[in-house]
Amino acid sequence: MIEGTAGSYASVVDLKAGTIARDIFVDDAIYRDELEQVFARMWLFVGHESQIPNPGDFFASRMGAESVILCRDRERHIHVFLNTCRHRGMKVCRYDEGNTPLLTCPYHAWSYSLDGKLAGVPMYNKLYDGVLDKSQWGLIEVAQMVNYKGTIWATWDPAAPAFEDYLGGAKTHLDFTLDARDGREGGSEVLGGIQKWVVPSNWKFGAENFLGDTYHNISHRSVDLVGIGPSALKGVRGRRDEEVPGGQELWISFAQGHGLHSALRPEANAYARTFLDNDEVDDYFRACFEARKQRLGERSRMVSRTGTIFPNTSYHGQQPRALFVWHPHSATSMEIWRFYLVDRDTPPAVKEFLRHYYMRYSGPGGMTEQDDMENWNYATAASRGTIARRHPYNYQQSVGAFSTDDPVPGNVSLQITEENARNFYRRWRDCMIAPSWSDLQKP
Repeated sequence: MIEGTAGSYASVVDLKAGTIARDIFVDDAIYRDELEQVFARMWLFVGHESQIPNPGDFFASRMGAESVILCRDRERHIHVFLNTCRHRGMKVCRYDEGNTPLLTCPYHAWSYSLDGKLAGVPMYNKLYDGVLDKSQWGLIEVAQMVNYKGTIWATWDPAAPAFEDYLGGAKTHLDFTLDARDGREGGSEVLGGIQKWVVPSNWKFGAENFLGDTYHNISHRSVDLVGIGPSALKGVRGRRDEEVPGGQELWISFAQGHGLHSALRPEANAYARTFLDNDEVDDYFRACFEARKQRLGERSRMVSRTGTIFPNTSYHGQQPRALFVWHPHSATSMEIWRFYLVDRDTPPAVKEFLRHYYMRYSGPGGMTEQDDMENWNYATAASRGTIARRHPYNYQQSVGAFSTDDPVPGNVSLQITEENARNFYRRWRDCMIAPSWSDLQKP
């Protein structure tokens, strides 16, 4: 077992050799250190403003292993609170979502307003008067919170850098996922509810996969054969990557630990018909494409495919357009959450088409997710054994095959690479070693 020391974490991620110890995917001591060194300090995705549109609305979310409440108070301000009563720790919010004037603990009935203040204590005058200062016993709020184009992010660490500084160069690519399909800034909403399921896998396998691991596409061979892509029509083979025909694929990593896979359309930048079995849907996206091209000009050639914002939030920028969170349950278990996105002003018929497509493509019942889960689950199980843990994983693919800021900002590779994963684990290692943000030497 790896002991949680700076020296040991430097050795489990050996960037010079291009190897990573299997322990980081199965070891309980490492997992406990992650909760403190990574999840208690980084910016984490909590939810979307469209999930709490009205005063009194709440959504029960997670930050690492912590249950949190995303809510909107009477003044329409958004808050993120730790979901635990200050009296004896019981959850004050036991429902996934809803609307309420007060958050009331079911244990001893301490109640809190939606701005986190302790509003009511049973028998206060008789039992607590002159002793309990209610102003000091409100819900525990995150140190920093930001509404970024409708997405809500938070951190427990007051010393963490500003969110946009934290994003660094990955901001542009995340923007292309969050912005409207016609190029307007923002404008997305969560489509319906969210999918949640638990798998026997370490959370880092999911995060790593969306950094830009296209090397594993053989796993989805059966999906491609049945035409799961949006273009499938009466024998026409649908491909999952057909939105960018002839484009230059880009694998990009950033010092903050983020990694992504984007693509640069050919200079002609012509629309590729994607929804062959539904003219109404295809006409809508064709109009969005032309409007985006007009609005963004040369920038419209950039297409966001997938990416991971360190540590555990990933995105899919095209279809199915979504945000994912890999919530850790233990060293060998995680809960996956998928938030499907659509423009708020998308026509109802298009939203309904996308809803059905997203369900058959993704999630625990979707074909691609079943492939991924099988890979991650078996990989986690194969890392537990005494003999297996003596042998590290190989991350030597395309070592050194990248350029800096060419043709776009970041460490850019034009071929399939594990540079994004190496960079991710470099940042993970630095977080596990550094005692504070100042020691992390913020980029």
